[in-house]
Amino acid sequence: MSALHRTVLLVDDDAGLLQLLSIRLRSAGFSVETASSAEQALARIAVSRPGAVVTDLRMEGMSGMDLFERIQSEDPALPVILLTAHGTIPDAVRATQRGLFGYLTKPFDDNALLELLQKALATPGSGDSADTASSEDQAWRSEIQTASPAMEALLADAGLVAASEASVLIQGPSGAGKEVLAQALHRASPRHKKPMVAINCAAIPEQLLESELFGHAKGAFTGATSAHKGLFQTGSGGTVFLDEIGDMPLALQAKLLRVLQDREIRPVGASQTIPVDVRIVSATHRNLENAIAAGEFREDLYYRLNVVTLTLPSLRQRREDIPLLARHFLTQLQAKHPHRAKDFTPEAMERLVAYDWPGNIRQLLNVVEQCCVLCTTALVPVTLVERALQQKSPSIRTYAEAKEAFERDYLVQLLKITNGQVTQAARLAGRNRTEFYRLLQRNHLTPGMFKEGGDKEGSDREEDDSEA
Repeated sequence: MSALHRTVLLVDDDAGLLQLLSIRLRSAGFSVETASSAEQALARIAVSRPGAVVTDLRMEGMSGMDLFERIQSEDPALPVILLTAHGTIPDAVRATQRGLFGYLTKPFDDNALLELLQKALATPGSGDSADTASSEDQAWRSEIQTASPAMEALLADAGLVAASEASVLIQGPSGAGKEVLAQALHRASPRHKKPMVAINCAAIPEQLLESELFGHAKGAFTGATSAHKGLFQTGSGGTVFLDEIGDMPLALQAKLLRVLQDREIRPVGASQTIPVDVRIVSATHRNLENAIAAGEFREDLYYRLNVVTLTLPSLRQRREDIPLLARHFLTQLQAKHPHRAKDFTPEAMERLVAYDWPGNIRQLLNVVEQCCVLCTTALVPVTLVERALQQKSPSIRTYAEAKEAFERDYLVQLLKITNGQVTQAARLAGRNRTEFYRLLQRNHLTPGMFKEGGDKEGSDREEDDSEA
């Protein structure tokens, strides 16, 4: 087990038991982090995703079952083991049916816990962070640089789905790294010894896209002087990556659907079909459900492609990765553009972290490359970063400003959902009406602003009168 070096998060409000269990697990070769409450455990998970969680059931404040349910809702691939007294076994059994990895009844045998942890950490979904898991375990994701717990959770899901034959739809904004994730999925799959072939459905004209995908027979059209194998044939046994699938023409969508259903293709101009064995991974920056509603994307194809969805966050949603990525690119670019720069000045890194990055990782790479080409010193100065960004970067908001903005946006969202009905909005927020009105007043909001028609100024008073 010592070869795995995976992190286990122990959660117990009994300091003595927590220390004793930590000693036992560390002596068995585990890396151990501890939390004295479920609330503290959630904070630790937000900072660094462990490989597994072992929690006591009964604790002051949030219980172990509450902790499991929070983890299950936010990161279902993270294994959770519950330590329970004999009288609460039925609760643990029900939790197991909802996704709990396992439970042990106190007093439990140390070997039973070690065996359960070994199984938990051997699952692809345990996905411990890159700095603690073995290099062999992490080889498939070696091109993905991250220190973000959200990305670690996504990669844990990717590790699970990679082992299957399920079609995967990768969603995320342009430049967020969808093709890099697709390549990682292929490397982690049983098909990794076969090729992965990729095509951008938005970059090739419709009349050529069909030939590129399915191939064509000799003489199929003017200029077809020889037979041509499409991606589905050249990628046989491996993975076909369809980038920007949301931009595929409707006529080709129907043909792709038949390929997915029948597992065979008919090259353009051919009379015979050819069996194919490929796994489909597709990606898009578009909202395909909106495209379906607009008649621009086939609903039946959507459900064929979208067996599992992996959603990549934008770069501004994972700002903790910006220093890591910037330095990674700086090192990578040394081979392409020999340069003196070894790092960024603190002010330059602050600008990079504060910037909004509408072009995501692709834009960050471009900015770092510009800085490399122009830099004449060992540290990239802030002036070069600002020049590459072509604007002064906005500063990161203070905690108070961010908290105020979140509270206002949250209240606006609730009042939009409830059409300005304070009682319903307060119930959704878990606050009584008096507290909720104070929040509204603090944020200069009135329920009447969200009501359709009626007196915008007096409608909140009318609600008070009607409920009195």
